[in-house]
Amino acid sequence: MQSVSKLLVGSAFAMALGLAAAPAFAQGISIGPGGVQVDPGYRRGYDDRGPPRSELTRGEATRIARREGLADVDGVERRGPRMIVRGSDRRGDDISVVIDSRSGDVIDVRR
Repeated sequence: MQSVSKLLVGSAFAMALGLAAAPAFAQGISIGPGGVQVDPGYRRGYDDRGPPRSELTRGEATRIARREGLADVDGVERRGPRMIVRGSDRRGDDISVVIDSRSGDVIDVRR
């Protein structure tokens, strides 16, 4: 009886170790401009461009907004996790570009 309980405890311990290590084996595949790449899974928060950025600068936000059609910049302001670049397009119409200050993704373009 004692050897059976030791066997059960030992197998339960081995199973717990195996399950604890399972997330370490998680991998992913990313398909991008560089082709197919295997993501080892241990670099959480990183992408193909390197380590995550802390915050977008006003100049970077302006450059991103210009790619969305902003010609003249009236102002750049930060509101929490977003940056809002206000100005006008080539025709003189008002335009606001809302940008995620962490990733640099354009959230909204308001004309």
